[in-house]
Amino acid sequence: MVQIRLHGTKRQVTINAMIDSGATEDFIDKGSCSKYNIRTKQAKTTREVYLADGQPSAVGPITHTAKVPMDIGSHRELATLQVAKLPNHDGILGRPWLKQDSFRIDWGQGKITFESERCPTWCLKESLTVYAIPENEAREENLKVEFGATLRKKDQKIQVRLLDPQARIPTRGSAKAAGHDLYANEERTIPAPGQDVVPTGISITPPKGTYGRIAPRSGMAVKHQIAVNAGVIDSDYTGEIKVVLANMSDHDYQIQKGDRIAQLIMEKIVESNCYQVPKLEKSDRGRQGFGSTETSSAQICQISARAFGKFYQQPDTVTGILKYNKKEGRISLESVNISTELAIKSGKYQKQRKLEEMVPQEYHGYMDVFEEGEKTKLPPHRPGVDLDIKLEEGQGLRVKKI
Repeated sequence: MVQIRLHGTKRQVTINAMIDSGATEDFIDKGSCSKYNIRTKQAKTTREVYLADGQPSAVGPITHTAKVPMDIGSHRELATLQVAKLPNHDGILGRPWLKQDSFRIDWGQGKITFESERCPTWCLKESLTVYAIPENEAREENLKVEFGATLRKKDQKIQVRLLDPQARIPTRGSAKAAGHDLYANEERTIPAPGQDVVPTGISITPPKGTYGRIAPRSGMAVKHQIAVNAGVIDSDYTGEIKVVLANMSDHDYQIQKGDRIAQLIMEKIVESNCYQVPKLEKSDRGRQGFGSTETSSAQICQISARAFGKFYQQPDTVTGILKYNKKEGRISLESVNISTELAIKSGKYQKQRKLEEMVPQEYHGYMDVFEEGEKTKLPPHRPGVDLDIKLEEGQGLRVKKI
């Protein structure tokens, strides 16, 4: 037996494999592939495995192979293993593996030395000698690895207790869904506007190092404006999970027993403690609070009126007017372009007069015909299109064909 290290898709795993010069293939146990997340591939053809007497072996048939990086001591290679149902071992290295490299095996001392020409450049900078271990010790180590992997998988599961026989265990809508759907265990009417607490009839224990977060379901949020409030489940809370649903629509929303009302998402948490310090480290933001990140800095340069007129006529240039607020004691920069500047010159920032003050008395009966913009603004001049009607004081409108 020899210790090997396999590089799975998520992590490395160390197991013990038997070196068998009578085996016609290199094998890895099917259950170990699933347990340690070792990726397998469909074989081109299905093959049976036969014993020395010509009878089919119980380890077959071979339907998949696993191509996985493998370390033996400091020796490293890419191994192609046949996936089989091995009853007593996690792996078997047979004749294909023994032929791949040059080995010097001392069976008496249980020592294997790699002497391949590629080992000095391909393998790690360590000794290329590996010692075998007794089979009983190898099996014991394999059991420890398997037990540890089983515990890790168990630690990632959510323990659920049904407080009501009719309650439902949370379910996932798809294989890669982030959350588990929570089900209502009682009927409720969520008033509009308002909120209510809906029981689920279950209690949970989150996986180690996580806490539960109750999040809204997108369909209920978009179609019915139903949101979720108060959604943190501490890892040491063992009481019933209840969902606070808030109705932001104009109509009451009816919850039936068995409806999916929210989703439970498990999130990792850093369990830290607070301690007092005399001062905090300085930062660029400092004490700037709400809305402070929405502001932007600018370099201010004083320019002449002539240069101002030149700059604001450029399409990609923004000019500004510096203003001082005496009451607040601060200076602000108002960004403007040419159209803003023209609006300033035309009286945009002057005190607005009432419409009745701007329109002659004899035309007040027609003011409700126009929109607000048409009441306060004139259309732009269009040379060659504008019509010129001269009005004289004290005279009415002249009637003529246009």
